[in-house]
Amino acid sequence: MNLKQIRFALAVAQEQNFTRAAQRCHTVQSALSHQIAKLEEELGSTLFERTSRQVNLTAAGRAFLAPAEQLLAAHSHLIDTMEALKGEVTGTLTVGIISTLNAIDVIGQMAKFTQRYPLVNIRMYVGMTEKLLEDVQQLRTDVAFVGIWPGDKATLRLPHRQLADEPLVALVSPSHAYALRPTITLSELAQVPLVDFYAGAGARRQTDNAFGEAGVTRHVSFEIDHIEWLESIVRRSLAAGIVPLSRARHADDLVSIPIENAPRRQVFCVWQPSLSAAAERFLAFAQEDE
Repeated sequence: MNLKQIRFALAVAQEQNFTRAAQRCHTVQSALSHQIAKLEEELGSTLFERTSRQVNLTAAGRAFLAPAEQLLAAHSHLIDTMEALKGEVTGTLTVGIISTLNAIDVIGQMAKFTQRYPLVNIRMYVGMTEKLLEDVQQLRTDVAFVGIWPGDKATLRLPHRQLADEPLVALVSPSHAYALRPTITLSELAQVPLVDFYAGAGARRQTDNAFGEAGVTRHVSFEIDHIEWLESIVRRSLAAGIVPLSRARHADDLVSIPIENAPRRQVFCVWQPSLSAAAERFLAFAQEDE
């Protein structure tokens, strides 16, 4: 078993296709298939079920994923550590952020970090809190900026630092019936169409919990996975939304309304227990800049 075989297998698992996996790994399909066959022979297990249209993971393949990802992450960490001993910070820094992150200027931090450590390759992506936490736990992501409501904080098992604590506010278009209201209640919001994150998402659990504690039943007409979709729907007067105060301040063409007894959202920076040199420097750098 070698690292190339593991990389090939992970590429197939993610692409669910041998041809696309070979293209992604910059090799020919026959070579990729040969290496995966050798890996399966050594493991004594079939990792993939091959059909004419799709490639699916077997039970052994699903069990293989997490340890394989951790092994590649450990190898990358080792290389980064050795490079750092030479006096230069190199390697790849992977950072995940939620789409509603406005309490801090992560992009500005990255720009300054890149100026100071130009040899570090930065990969940044946007995702939901649950996926970001899973990625950090599975060593796919070095650092993540997530939003958690106070009721979920006890489930945060990773090393973390709290960055913000802010209320949620209602967001409506200037032509909405509530646009001139100085404040609003959850009961009143439940009487109009609403847009929110999809069921099961942490942000959605927070608002569901807030309405539930207020004894209010609401109906979500639009379910989204990115804040820009929410703002677009609100902008067209299709629904009212509920967003963190810092995000509402960036939507200049929309109207934010304080919610009575508003639920709160906390922003955290979370990271892997064992950090690469690049991630360690980024955390220290970001803390200086806060």
